[in-house]
Amino acid sequence: MSTPFYVSPQQAMADRAEYARKGIARGRSLVVLQYADGIVFVGENPSRALHKFSEIYDRIGFAAAGKYNEYENLRIGGVRYADLRGYTYDRDDVTARGLANVYAQTLGTIFSSAGEKPYEVELVVAEVGATAAGDQIYRLPHDGSIVDEHGSVAVGGNAEQISTFLDQRHQDGMTLSEALKLAVQALSSQANGADKSIPAERLEVAVLDRTRPQQRKFKRIRGRQLARLLEADVPAAAQADAVSNDEGPEDDAE
Repeated sequence: MSTPFYVSPQQAMADRAEYARKGIARGRSLVVLQYADGIVFVGENPSRALHKFSEIYDRIGFAAAGKYNEYENLRIGGVRYADLRGYTYDRDDVTARGLANVYAQTLGTIFSSAGEKPYEVELVVAEVGATAAGDQIYRLPHDGSIVDEHGSVAVGGNAEQISTFLDQRHQDGMTLSEALKLAVQALSSQANGADKSIPAERLEVAVLDRTRPQQRKFKRIRGRQLARLLEADVPAAAQADAVSNDEGPEDDAE
């Protein structure tokens, strides 16, 4: 009987991490930014059905890069956790930190298990607070670690370069239009210094808007709303109209 090859635990974990990173790098990048009235999610996504961003609970949003079927399973699990906790205790007991801990345990268990491959996903869980100081953004890599982010975060294929771009340009108190245009510029930047063009119809954009009167703060922005916000000079009144709740079928809170 042949003797199986020995692989040290350190090398095995390094190989699993490299496998997961390569899978995530094949996906399109996305960014999550704080702005004056909340948190905006922006990513290149030509599909109108397979979303990268979703609502988890009243004030909590979810973003993911990597394999769709894997992060969709995690999203559904997060919604079930939030609904059960909110029903059993109180809606205020459902927090982004608690949800991030649940995801970290799941991802960490899968990553360290020799019986299955690691998930090729990277997650962002964000919660909008009553003020900007109360906003929370957590990034969860494939290994289940939790990174507490502030201001901006990028995940996906070109995340390191995009994060550097955002760190140099993102400012507190930006308007939604300014944050959205900065996100598109970051996603359009290329390693060789050139920029690619991302048309509005290929963008997926959502916000957690603390100014919404509804209990649920998540809202998708698309169509005419998105086009107005991407214009060069958008007055404050137009921005307020773009995220208002009387836009008919384009108001797509989930």
